[in-house]
Parts: sequence; structure tokens; C-alpha cells
Amino acid sequence: MSNSWWLKPAQAINVSAREEALARQQQLTKPAGSLGQLENVAVRLAGLQGRVKPRVDSLWIAIFAGDHGVVAEGVSAFPQEVTGQMLHNFVTGGAAISVLARQLSAQLEVVDLGTVSPLNLPGVRHLNLGAGTANFAQGPAMTQAQGEQALEAGRDSVRRALAAGAELFVGGEMGIGNTTAASALACALLDSPVQLLVGPGTGLNAAGVTHKALVIQRALALHAEHAGDPLRSLICLGGFEIAALVGAYLACAQEGLAVVVDGFICSVAALVAVQLNPSCRDWLFYGHRGAEPGHRHLLESLQAEPLLDLGLRLGEGSGAALAVPLLRLACELHNGMATFAEAAVADRPA
Repeated sequence: MSNSWWLKPAQAINVSAREEALARQQQLTKPAGSLGQLENVAVRLAGLQGRVKPRVDSLWIAIFAGDHGVVAEGVSAFPQEVTGQMLHNFVTGGAAISVLARQLSAQLEVVDLGTVSPLNLPGVRHLNLGAGTANFAQGPAMTQAQGEQALEAGRDSVRRALAAGAELFVGGEMGIGNTTAASALACALLDSPVQLLVGPGTGLNAAGVTHKALVIQRALALHAEHAGDPLRSLICLGGFEIAALVGAYLACAQEGLAVVVDGFICSVAALVAVQLNPSCRDWLFYGHRGAEPGHRHLLESLQAEPLLDLGLRLGEGSGAALAVPLLRLACELHNGMATFAEAAVADRPA
């Protein structure tokens, strides 16, 4: 085991900035609590950023991609070459997340951790950790070294985000077969029945979902000795891109950068991160509750309150990106509204 940097504690919350922000919220020209979750968001961000008036204008979006050996078991509705084709679509601006990044004036980074056919696409960071993961229904998905390199790839992206002045980090994923990896990983860490966490992914029919569940059950039996161990479960059942997301979330918490977690796969990465290093929990906002059946159970397990519920199941960081305008508006309301004293409006009698 290398230096285990991922276990280093997260940055502490600035309690005085959070308390001051809370006091400010209570003085704004509105009934106390009337902006609901938007008030909590602004106060939380103030505590994380150490400033009474937080802001999330500068956004970094990192998409992590990788192929999955478990696709050989017939668990996906799409062929594996779609992973590489979508990487091209991300950098040429045609994907949903590309459109959202432009609209949000975000920096979009695309990191390919390892695809079945090595690619050389301008604008993509190719790390070549392997030709995708191994088939985890037959053995571990990756080696310890590959797992650690994938975690570090996430941390490296966060360092680039910080160097670019980012105030908010969104991670996304791309990889045919990755709902199978995410479901297997969540089952192992939550000790949940497979049926509770397995869904159609990119569009499997009922028979396809049943087959996918059977493959996951086989894999869980194979790797049962590691159930409940977040790092070993990640290495045995995860994907390169899921491991990179885990590394990114932990590095954000350690470096003091707030995160918006995307859908089902990203939430599984958040689950691994929180189990591996519980101190990171405060740094994670959850963008949305997706349509993948297991996502609701996962969010409940994480005690997470998502910002949106739009029936999304795209991935790519798209749901998290859609929540960013809400976070920005929460900050604008908190920072820009007048207090009762400033507006000369009578407050409630004490």
C-alpha cells in the first residue's frame, strides 16, 4: 500500500463564517426559512469557503471515462466502442455535458483512463491504465496499482481545477457497462439485495435487467471476502472512472473545494469516498435524484438531499451541471438581498 493519501482528513468547516452566514439569512427581507433548501445551500457554502458571502462562479467539470471487462457478460444495451465515440463527442462539443459546460462558462476536462482500443483524440487526456478493467465476474476488475493510479488521476484533475481558480467541482463519467460496476459496488458496500440496486442502465429490457442482476450476484459471491471494505471492493468491482471520481471527491474535500455529485454512478463513487474517509461528507452536494432505480436507495443510505428530481438517467455529469444555476442563484439571493435594516422594512416583533 502506498502513502494512502486518500485517508488524510478533509479541510475543516469554517464555523464562524457559517454562523455569520446563518445570522445574515435570518436578517434578509423574507420570512425566516422561506427560501428552504436554497438557504441551507448558501450557509453550507459559506462554511466551506470561509466567506460569509460565498460564490460558485468558476466551475470545473471533469469527465472520467473507462471501459469495463464485465461487458463481455452481455450486461449493456450498447456496444463497447460507444465509450470512445462519446469521448470524441465530448471534446467536439456535441454531448449534453458539452452544451451545459458552454452555457455555464465551465472548464470541461475529459480524462480517458483506459479503453479497449487505445485512442488518440485531440483534447482528451489519455492515461492508458489498461484496456479497460478486467471482467469482475471472473476476477478482480483491476490491480491494486491500477486502482491507486485511478484514484490519483482524480486528485490530479482537482489540482488542475484549483490552479484554474475553480470554486466548484463537478465530476462526470462515461463507460459502457458502468451501471453494472456501480450496482455491484453499492451492493457490496451496503449489503443490499441486488434487485434493489440494479436497473436498466442505458436501456436494457426486463430480461436484460434480470441477466445483469445474475451476473452481479456471481461477482458478489466471487469477491465476498472483501464486502464492506471500500478500497478492496472498489478494486475488485469498480471501474477506472469510478475510482477516479472517488479520488476527485476526496481530494476536493482535502483541498477545500465544494463538489456537486451527479447521478447513480457518481453517487456510488461518493459512497465509496464517504466510507473510505467519512470526513469528506460535508463537501459533497448532490445534484439530483435520477431515474435509475437504485439511486433513490443510494441517496437514502447517504442521507443525501438532492437538489433536483427530473427523471434524468444520462450521466456525464449532466444532472450535477443542471443544479449549478440553483447553487449560483442561492448565493446571489444570500449575497444580494437586503437585510430588514438596510431596506428599512419592519421585521417581526421580537
